[in-house]
Amino acid sequence: MAVTAPSTSTLLAAARREPGRPTPVWFMRQAGRYLPEYRAIREKHSLLEICANPQLATEITLQPVWRLGVDAAIVFADILLPLVPMGLDLAFVEGEGPVLRNRIRGPADVARLVDTNVANALAPVAETVRLVRGALPPTIPVIGFAGAPFTVASYAIEGGSSRHFVETKRLMYEHPDAWNALLTKLVRVLGEYLAAQVGAGADIIQVFDSWVGVLNADDYRRYVLPHTRALFTQLGLLGVPVIHFGVNTGELLPLLVQAGGDVIGLDWRIGLDDGWRRIGFDRGVQGNLDPVALFAPPAELEARVHDIIARAEGRPGHIFNLGHGILPTTPVDAVRRVVDLVHTLTA
Repeated sequence: MAVTAPSTSTLLAAARREPGRPTPVWFMRQAGRYLPEYRAIREKHSLLEICANPQLATEITLQPVWRLGVDAAIVFADILLPLVPMGLDLAFVEGEGPVLRNRIRGPADVARLVDTNVANALAPVAETVRLVRGALPPTIPVIGFAGAPFTVASYAIEGGSSRHFVETKRLMYEHPDAWNALLTKLVRVLGEYLAAQVGAGADIIQVFDSWVGVLNADDYRRYVLPHTRALFTQLGLLGVPVIHFGVNTGELLPLLVQAGGDVIGLDWRIGLDDGWRRIGFDRGVQGNLDPVALFAPPAELEARVHDIIARAEGRPGHIFNLGHGILPTTPVDAVRRVVDLVHTLTA
């Protein structure tokens, strides 16, 4: 079955819950280590070098658009970049991921954070957005992004990835004033950072609250919701749709809706139909194939894609994606197979 190319952006239509065919599809971490083109660049440059070089970052951003036929380009950057001009020492260590050497552990560390103009400090990211927007047709939107206050704060406090987020919760519980001061600073910085991306040409933005699922509903409501809502209030003035994404947030979905977002992302732990009911049909929904399903035999992978499309019930507002990012060893052919299948099933 041939799929006719849309004359307008299907992803932007879905974000606004407008009727449109086919269902748009893109993937978190769609520009990354599973692509040989990306690995070739990474052999010569560090991740931070790429983020500071708009030409290289643009090349990597465009790679999956041309190779996979996805319906959006997400700018190549990292959610922790705004912490660098705030005075934190960020590095990416092979086998460990991001490491912040002068992490936050108490009120004095929060007080020493630099009150910076993040738009100027991270101007290369905005320039990447400009270059990507200029290289793509209007039917392919550019997604700008940033981390949410809780997730960025948790990295700054833990110094990297964590399983239990002990230090994050310790600061939250023992020093609530410092916690609120930290998240207030992050709301300002992240809001300015995203505004700069929109000003440079981003058509839609995604806020990643990747680790917020470690909280229960009471803690989210008390310590996180006011700050995340403040950020989304700022973003509502930018005039572009906003996607709000978290992992393991099935029980938090109504609170994520309260915080804000035109589209709420779902991970793979909840059925798309059940998740959409919890969110409410007045919002769009994004998701939610298990990233590991891309390693499954073709028949199993196709069955899972069919199931997600069926659960959407043809309702306007569905953006097809994974429930989290593409894994580094994912077969490229499987990713392309999903794109083609989603487009064919929903044309």
